[in-house]
Amino acid sequence: MSIPLYVVDAFTSNLFHGNPAGVCLLENWLPDDVLEGIAAENNLPETAFLVPQWEGWHLRWFTPTVEIPLCGHATLASAFVLNRLYPDRERFDFHTLSGDLSVTCNGGLLTLDFPARTLEAASVQQKLDVEGALAQSVVALTRAGTTLIAELADENAVQFHQPNLPRIAALDCSGLIITARGTQSDFVSRFFAPSIGIDEDPVTGSAHCGLVPYWSEKLGRKHLHARQLSKRGGEIFCSLREDRVLMSGHAVLYSRGEIYPFQEEELPGLEGLQHAHR
Repeated sequence: MSIPLYVVDAFTSNLFHGNPAGVCLLENWLPDDVLEGIAAENNLPETAFLVPQWEGWHLRWFTPTVEIPLCGHATLASAFVLNRLYPDRERFDFHTLSGDLSVTCNGGLLTLDFPARTLEAASVQQKLDVEGALAQSVVALTRAGTTLIAELADENAVQFHQPNLPRIAALDCSGLIITARGTQSDFVSRFFAPSIGIDEDPVTGSAHCGLVPYWSEKLGRKHLHARQLSKRGGEIFCSLREDRVLMSGHAVLYSRGEIYPFQEEELPGLEGLQHAHR
């Protein structure tokens, strides 16, 4: 049994930038250990799995080590693939662990409609723990769901930070976001989640579910331009609409093919390939 697999660079217009995601199109759900094995074998930040359901798709996301409840860039990548398969559709609906999500397509621009995260002030002890992990002062520390948002002094403090991953993994959170006002954008960020198998995520849509409400309040604007300062880099055009965050970006196809997650005596097409390389 073969499964179609696409690899897409999300939140970028340029190949080898943005955040890569695997997209697997399934007819029915496979056992969880098989899904986990595929995601680990792909070794991408996230692999998305889709099964047709009602008038949309049931969507799940896996890092190389765990299933996660919400992922922006792999949802964008999924909609990008579906838009190629169904070019007449302008909207794709997904049923997920985080509720119903949608992506609209306007030419090459894809817009995610995600839930905004409620922000809570972190405790004094949490702030001290984060400052110890970062080895620098934090302007403010805010909890957004299971992630922490640490505002740093300026863009340089974010861009040139050298993370101590074991210290970050020991924090009481699923991921740590460092952020500051931007010089060429409204704000910048980086995202570290070593405790769930992601040392640094290149571009993180789900992190902006907390970042957009945070910076919208600080800057007094609903429409924001964000840049994530990972090595690959990426940008997101964001809007806050009541309790929803809209995130727009582009995507680029890197590869497409088939995977064989179950043992096969002989894979199709290998005989000719072996003969050609003798």
